[in-house]
Amino acid sequence: MLYYLHEMQRAAITPMRVMAEALQQVYTHPWVPAAYTGFGRAVAAGCEILERSTRRYPKPKWGLHQTLIDGKIVPIEIETVWDKNPFCHLLHFKRDLPKKRKDPKILMLAPLSGHYSTLLRGTVEGMLPNHDVYIADWIDASSVPLSMGHFDLDDYVDMVIDLLRFLGPETHLIAVCQPSVPAMAAVALMAGMNDPCQPCSMTLMGGPIDTRHNMTQPNKLAQSRSLSWFERNVVHVVPINHPGHGRRVYPGFLQLSGFMAMNLDRHVDAHVKLFNHMIQGDGDGVTEHKTFYDEYLSVMDLPAEYYLQTIHTVFQEHLLPKREWVSRGRLVDTAQIRRTALMTVEGEKDDISAVGQTWAAHLICENIPPEMHHHRLQEKVGHYGIFNGRRWREEILPDVADFIRRHDRVLA
Repeated sequence: MLYYLHEMQRAAITPMRVMAEALQQVYTHPWVPAAYTGFGRAVAAGCEILERSTRRYPKPKWGLHQTLIDGKIVPIEIETVWDKNPFCHLLHFKRDLPKKRKDPKILMLAPLSGHYSTLLRGTVEGMLPNHDVYIADWIDASSVPLSMGHFDLDDYVDMVIDLLRFLGPETHLIAVCQPSVPAMAAVALMAGMNDPCQPCSMTLMGGPIDTRHNMTQPNKLAQSRSLSWFERNVVHVVPINHPGHGRRVYPGFLQLSGFMAMNLDRHVDAHVKLFNHMIQGDGDGVTEHKTFYDEYLSVMDLPAEYYLQTIHTVFQEHLLPKREWVSRGRLVDTAQIRRTALMTVEGEKDDISAVGQTWAAHLICENIPPEMHHHRLQEKVGHYGIFNGRRWREEILPDVADFIRRHDRVLA
């Protein structure tokens, strides 16, 4: 019912949004004298903020058309190379390079937590000059017809195994945030089968491997409610105006509300600054704000089976670190991992996956040789800072790249 009410509200405010957009265009038109007054700029700024606050944000574009390699601009072609799962496709950022160049092959897993995979645009952009990058690109569950089946955490694990086998044995795996858990489970299962396509290395960034360490507010919420509470209160049915109507999902707008509530003062301040930047004509400040929030406010729905199983397996029962997770009848035993090097990255100020939660992966991978373990604790950054922004580009990325090259079987 909540999802239907949400759609009705969107429909009800559409005339107001259209009117605000029209008024904003009037008060920014160069032929309108009022556009050059303080009053006109204030009206235009207020209308634009109203319009941006009520619009439905589409899936963002990757916008990665080229990269710089050895001082030369190299075109990028984004191609879909695997589409066997209706909830996720595999994209390849194909660089126009001579075939003789051998860069490490990267499989990147973006969070399936409400935002699209484009959230890792900065992560991908940083890797492109020296790596052959592939990424799992998520599809909004509300756009997947009910006839296409379901997708849960076990399906996620199996999909990672399929992707690693598709890419071959020279692949390096990078998982950002929540995918750290299914990534590690997939590698453990492949190791137990002595699969030749086990990845050369596995880099886990800000992931909830063991949320019993330094529990954050989201961790405490998951612990304080029963699984049936989550099913009753946050799982809803997709309305009939979407291709996936009838599917049970965790709506993206609910996840976004949770994210916003965690740092509400910061988001309010950001929009106040946007209003002031618009009035003052500060184009750089306006562009920076819009770039961030166009991505941040674009959300997708999650399959209910995946969401509920993740709550149970990862945040309530901690089955992975306790070695009690049985996926499709297979025990997920991380002690089986021996050939895959392990790196973990944490942010000192991470309020989603706190310090110690990702590092815990080293404790349960005791059979990986000591020289194949590496941990980085990045000072003065939060959750998003470990895979986006200046600290990522200048400090974390070089460390990750060095770790990958040291454990690349082709380059060794």
